Amino acid sequence: MPEHTAAADFAALLRELKDRSGLSYGVLAKRLHMSTSTLHRYCNGDAVPADYAPVERLARLCKAHPEELVELHRRWVLADAVRGRKGAAAAETPPEEAGSGTGPGQEASEAAPPAEAASAGAPLAAPADADTGAGPAPARRRARTAVLAGIAVAAVAAGVALAVGLPGGGSDGDGDGGRHRPVGAAGVTAEGTAPASSSPPSSAAASPSSPAKDTGPARTPAGSAPAGAPSGEGQKSGVPVTVRAEPYAWESPCSQRYLADKPASEMKPPPLEEGAAAWVAAHGAVSSGQQYLRLTVQGTGPETVVVDGLTVRVAGKRAPLAWNDYAMAYPGVGCGGGVQTRAFAVSLDSARPSLTPEPGNEDFPFKVSESDPEVYYLTASVSAYDVDWYLELKWSSGDRSGTLTVDDEGRPFRTSGNKGRPAYEFPIGGDGWVPEGTTKLE
Repeated sequence: MPEHTAAADFAALLRELKDRSGLSYGVLAKRLHMSTSTLHRYCNGDAVPADYAPVERLARLCKAHPEELVELHRRWVLADAVRGRKGAAAAETPPEEAGSGTGPGQEASEAAPPAEAASAGAPLAAPADADTGAGPAPARRRARTAVLAGIAVAAVAAGVALAVGLPGGGSDGDGDGGRHRPVGAAGVTAEGTAPASSSPPSSAAASPSSPAKDTGPARTPAGSAPAGAPSGEGQKSGVPVTVRAEPYAWESPCSQRYLADKPASEMKPPPLEEGAAAWVAAHGAVSSGQQYLRLTVQGTGPETVVVDGLTVRVAGKRAPLAWNDYAMAYPGVGCGGGVQTRAFAVSLDSARPSLTPEPGNEDFPFKVSESDPEVYYLTASVSAYDVDWYLELKWSSGDRSGTLTVDDEGRPFRTSGNKGRPAYEFPIGGDGWVPEGTTKLE
């Protein structure tokens, strides 16, 4: 879908909701904690939000119906995907024209002294006058090639040394458990396209008290071609569907709580939904009582892909965490949430947890394509255990079929019961957390 069309369709629905609400841009921006100019750009189609959370909060403030929420998310997915493709194309460096003596980056390459190439482990280029049968220009090109090769060798060597020296093959060693990676993106293993390992995500990797390591199955990005596939064959030989998981979405602030192994004096104030992932990572927190997931499933091409079902897999189950329980809602602030379509619930306390459609919702299968994504909302509840779990999404398209493992960037989702745990809330205008229920409302 052309960029202007996807962004314009998304902005048109935003404007419709805004106009229907009767609220000014200034009032809405203040309630959304964003600038008025930013909200203008979103509604005019000049910019697409990088996260969906502020869009959903805007829609709820404007009293959007459940069907409108689903349609708004669909349009945002399409607009965001087009923007991502445009950004990737802009980041590519144009190749140097063959035979050109003034290609991009030539001056910098030629200006590099031979000592730099030698320190990078590359052979020194022969001077121009040492060449026989060729003029100075070919010699300069060979010198430039040698210098570039030396730089490339040095970069690869540095990358290997860095990867070997860091815990977990890429963690920066500060114990953040990989918090600097994009949180919420789905880790996927594509049946038939991934390496042979098929073990489930490691439950040990989910412990927030130690750096997380990706010890689960090797990941193949959904929709990509296997290594070595000829150009243009990715669509037929790869997975025709992508999955994006947002494990720290909120159904409403009133429903979301987190357990943390820290005293109230060391906890930051409750975040907005779009800051929840960073807040969780900073405190080593775990979803408390229930976890609300938003899954966006989209085809990678025009052909129809059938999503046959989602299966819940338990990777580990232990006694619930004996940590403090922190509520994200400010006391006295009203909370509300519409009933989402494509909504499912699962009890992780069950011996064999399985998804059940919420009342009034249809069950699988569903159909998706590149222009018609689906959004599924999952509420996972638990009271008696601390559970590591993940999902398996089964898909089919024509004579092809497969299974995607959906988790939190190579780690299982983690949800713990909170019964009997010390609970805290953060009063509006207060400067710290207090025991829940002690706040006096005006």
